[in-house]
Amino acid sequence: MPIATVNPANGETLRTYEAMGEEELERRLQLAEATFRTYRTTTYAERARLLDRAADLLDEDQGDIGRVMTTEMGKPVKQARAEAAKCARAMRWYAEHAAELLADEEPSAADVKDSGAARALVRYRPLGPVLAVMPWNFPLWQVVRFAAPALMAGNVGLLKHASNVPQTALYLEDLFHRAGFTEGCFQTLLIGSGAVDEILRDDRVKAATLTGSEPAGRAVAATAGEMIKKTVLELGGSDPYVVMPSADVDRAARVAVTARVQNNGQSCIAAKRFIVHTDVYDAFTERFVAGMAALRVGDPLEEETDVGPLASEQGRSDLEELVDDARRSGAAVLCGGERPDGPGWYYPPTVLSGITREMRIHREEAFGPVATLYRAADLDEAVLIANDSPFGLSSNVWTRDEAEVDRFVRDLEAGGVYFNGMTASHPGFPFGGVKRSGYGRELSGHGIREFCNITTVWHGA
Repeated sequence: MPIATVNPANGETLRTYEAMGEEELERRLQLAEATFRTYRTTTYAERARLLDRAADLLDEDQGDIGRVMTTEMGKPVKQARAEAAKCARAMRWYAEHAAELLADEEPSAADVKDSGAARALVRYRPLGPVLAVMPWNFPLWQVVRFAAPALMAGNVGLLKHASNVPQTALYLEDLFHRAGFTEGCFQTLLIGSGAVDEILRDDRVKAATLTGSEPAGRAVAATAGEMIKKTVLELGGSDPYVVMPSADVDRAARVAVTARVQNNGQSCIAAKRFIVHTDVYDAFTERFVAGMAALRVGDPLEEETDVGPLASEQGRSDLEELVDDARRSGAAVLCGGERPDGPGWYYPPTVLSGITREMRIHREEAFGPVATLYRAADLDEAVLIANDSPFGLSSNVWTRDEAEVDRFVRDLEAGGVYFNGMTASHPGFPFGGVKRSGYGRELSGHGIREFCNITTVWHGA
């Protein structure tokens, strides 16, 4: 895949870039290693000052980088600006909380005495250069939620971004440099996916994090396992959105529309499978389908647009294949389902019902504005349908029954359970999944500690 900005609204190639050669990659790896030796000795206060400055610059750049993201991957420009603002908030959150999250921990006095120590503690130390392999769908946020905690922990970052968002990738490197981080603290590597394996095998790279497809995750995990390097993987998701009889059905249906089509439906944590109790199925379906059909699809640079184009022609083709397979197997198309005429990689908000286990869309992730509806007879069936997926990223449940809350928390196979609202990542809460959605956690204290050497310090009596 070429490293290029291709506008998904019209298919026009705007800018192309040459992949970095071996000499330049070697220079950058040397720089990362050398920079880490000194950067690791900086204080949390020094790092926080730099990260706060990066947040200020990002706020100033919000309009410009928002338009760049929209032009590169098609999200509505108002959502792009919101993404930039979210990144700035996350930077400030880690700047404020990192010292506390990584403070030395003291074992209990009883354990210290029992070990024969005069004193002991646990210290979090940085690992070194960390390779981040990042996707195009949230081209700022996915990177910042790695970079902010990694930099605050004293690590340095090497970014291999998706090949269709090179301008955003280069902007991130420039942002951290303008904020005052030395050149080797955060570097963008303009390389194809084929170069990732060799870089991950380099002894100077100590760990890796990847957000992306299951095949990409398998490849990175296999190499990292061979090299015995720590990885964090956030892969696909096909999140359930369960609506029970006690729910506020009107609100559940309104939020469901946003939960499905945020980022043009191209989000791992977007709700994709809508599992509705039979008692409220008809009422929810009527409202949900009407809301999906009313969305405005169009130029993502226009403020009034709700849904822009998919990021690539291949992505649209993949989505169409899932819909067509379901239709051939008996699914009903309640709205959408047909590619519009004209330029760009647009696909309309679509709702399918009558989904069966034999349909591909039941077990594969639909990465675009396509929702599947399921009717559940009771709570037990709702849980069975929700868990009948290879993925387990997050989940959404609408209920006012506390006994049902306890059951869903106990039984749903997911890294998060969001009640009476939609899944949304926040720096204060751990984020990640189970099953084929990956392993490890981003964000919160759990995320910042993923790439730390958790060191026991013991002093004899």
